[in-house]
Formats: sequence, structure tokens, C-alpha cells
Amino acid sequence: MAEYSHVKSTKLVLKGLNKGKKRKHKDKKKKAADDEEKPDIVAGWWSTSNFGEISGTVAIEMQNNSYIHALDSGLFTIGAPHGADEGPDPPEQFTVIKLSDTRIALKSGYGKYLGINSEGLVMGRSDAIGAREQWEVIFQDGKMALLAANSCFISYSDSGDIEAKSKTAGDGEVVKIRSNAEREVKHKDNIAEEDRGNVKSCEVSYVKKFQSFQDRRLRVNEGDASSLKKARTDGKFHEELLDRRSKMKADRYCK
Repeated sequence: MAEYSHVKSTKLVLKGLNKGKKRKHKDKKKKAADDEEKPDIVAGWWSTSNFGEISGTVAIEMQNNSYIHALDSGLFTIGAPHGADEGPDPPEQFTVIKLSDTRIALKSGYGKYLGINSEGLVMGRSDAIGAREQWEVIFQDGKMALLAANSCFISYSDSGDIEAKSKTAGDGEVVKIRSNAEREVKHKDNIAEEDRGNVKSCEVSYVKKFQSFQDRRLRVNEGDASSLKKARTDGKFHEELLDRRSKMKADRYCK
């Protein structure tokens, strides 16, 4: 037994048992992934990520929960910070008018278009869209900036005035354009929209997709839907739908 006294004892590790440190590392990675997937939404106002999403009523966030705020003088300032669950105030909301695939015009609640003066100060006193009232939306590395007609990026000064004087876009020129338009929900699975819901709603969706409407009437099989429920369970849902549609004279694919 004396031989065993020279053997260094170690903690018994069972096969298949994960060490605590590895699990903690995995938990951190999972939390980081969840944070990345979490949508950036504040009180129904979501952050746009491409030009196609910029439409309707928007707000321009300059820093955390602070938005460009229109004044009745025609000037703009950086608004007071909002709470985490508070959206932009009415003076901080603008209407987007798309001018091209990259350029927009912005109309304030006072009915005036945002533009710049000769000194690069952002103003909203124009009743029409001219060269100075056009803004180009720039996307790079997941960030966004607004380029004015003078080829400078929008930011705010120490006094809080909104201006366009920087030829490059740094942290101070990064903005978020938030929209309150209804957002299309993207499903993570591969289930077709026609296959969502109960069996009767699915059947109606498929009829709308494939049926011809010479008489402008939607013709749906009025038979018992229990066969559809059984077919969905057995993995033969589409075959059963096809069989039911084949009995309908108005279906252009199953005549």
C-alpha cells in the first residue's frame, strides 16, 4: 500500500460530466446570442435596419432614448432623454417621403421639410422639397448615419443644436431611425403561411391561393373537416387538401 502514498490524488471526474467553468462559458455565449436576437423596440417604435423599412412616421434617435426634437422656431434640438418604455413625443416624429433608392425627405409636425442652411445648421422652414431638403441614408457595419446635401453627416452640437458639419461619421454621427409601422413577423421555422392555423383556416388559405374566381365567389369544400385533422396527424395533409379541392369545379389546378 506504500506505493499509493506517492501517487498524487485528484478529483474524480465522471465521463460525460461537464465542468462548471465550461457550462458558465456556454451560458454566457447563450445569453450573448439571445441579446443579439432580441429586437430593438421601444414602446412600439422599432429600429430600422435597411432602407426598405424606412417609411411612414419615424423618429430619429441621436443617443440612448433622446430624439431630434422640432421647435416652433423652425430649428431642431436634441430632446430630453426618455424612459426605457417611453416612445418619442409628437415634436420628435417625422413623416418620410422617399425620393430614390437611397434618399428621403423628412416632414415635421409643423408641416415643414427638414433641410440645412449655408452654415450646416438643420432647419425646418421649407414648404417644398429642394436640393437642401434631401437626405441620404448610409448603412455600414450595422450602423446608420444621415448625410445632408452638403455631404456632411448629421449630429448635434454642444449646445444641443442639430447640424451637419462633419465629413466623416463617428460615434457622434450614428443615428437610429425608429418606425412605429406594423412590422412583418418573421417566423424562424420553415412552415408556409398557408399551413398555419387550424385545418379549416388552412384549407381556406389554399383555396384562395389556387382557386380561380370566374364568378368572384370563394368555393370551399363543406364536408366534414375530421379527415383533414387525421391527415395532418398522419403527414398526408396536402394530399387530403388536394383530394377535397378536386371535387370543386372552380379549382383551376384540380379540374
